[in-house]
Amino acid sequence: MSQELMRRRTLLSLLAATTAAAVTGVASAGEAAACRRTAKSGPISVAYVEVNNNSMVNVGKYTLANGGAQVFDIAVIFAANINYDGTKAYLSFNENVQRVLDNVATEVRPLQAKGIKVLLSILGNHQGAGFANFPSKAAAEAFAQELADAVTQYGLDGIDFDDEYTEYGNNGTGQPNDSSFFYLVSALRQKLPNKLITLYDIGPSAERLSYNGQSIAETFNYAWNPYYGTWSVPRGPSAKSQLSPAAIQINATSTTTASSLAARTVREGYGVFLTYDLGATDSHTYISSFTNKLYNSATIYKP
Repeated sequence: MSQELMRRRTLLSLLAATTAAAVTGVASAGEAAACRRTAKSGPISVAYVEVNNNSMVNVGKYTLANGGAQVFDIAVIFAANINYDGTKAYLSFNENVQRVLDNVATEVRPLQAKGIKVLLSILGNHQGAGFANFPSKAAAEAFAQELADAVTQYGLDGIDFDDEYTEYGNNGTGQPNDSSFFYLVSALRQKLPNKLITLYDIGPSAERLSYNGQSIAETFNYAWNPYYGTWSVPRGPSAKSQLSPAAIQINATSTTTASSLAARTVREGYGVFLTYDLGATDSHTYISSFTNKLYNSATIYKP
């Protein structure tokens, strides 16, 4: 699915560029800042890794020339799925995600030892089951338990929600409702009070952060713009320190755009910079295009 995702997201980015150039409490800006490594100052950097094609260990190979800090603060395993068995939603891992999880000692722990948080992204899978159409609070809470169990079992640092490719209504599933995502995120926060919960700001779920007069916006540690090569302030937490309006696809978004978006991130006081599709090849020259603006430092690659 990785090539399909890349094509669709690149198209969405181009379309976006042409059309536009409390239930909470626990996920505070202070907790968000806990991910920041003390060896560098500036926004945190996030790397989504398409594990169908690439290894998570690549995230740890990039450091700043000035000071030696890791470039990336958060690595996202992309992606597990929310599937449907004809009766209920369930958490599913394809063989590549399962390989990462089965080999956390070599794929995840080395990153965590360097101070990099490792999240599991959850993505729709064309089967109709999604974050926004659980038929009951109990069903949402049951899926939240599956997510929490995965984080605990594999020693991960949290969950990322990406409501794409769900195809609500398939297989007799319901359309998005106002309560589902609210119940899911609220339950997950109760089960994982000290882990990261992040929002890829796309799809029906991201449009439904409030229910019955209460909001889960501040429950997320971070939220980011999903359209690569563009600038758009995402829905989610109110603090700029927890938001990434900038989003780039490594080696696909131009270095000029990456540099410009990084400079704007700093200039406007935002605390997160999102990147997608870090691969196996040495990309330190490209990555330097944004680290020079974010951290006043070029990037070094260490295989």
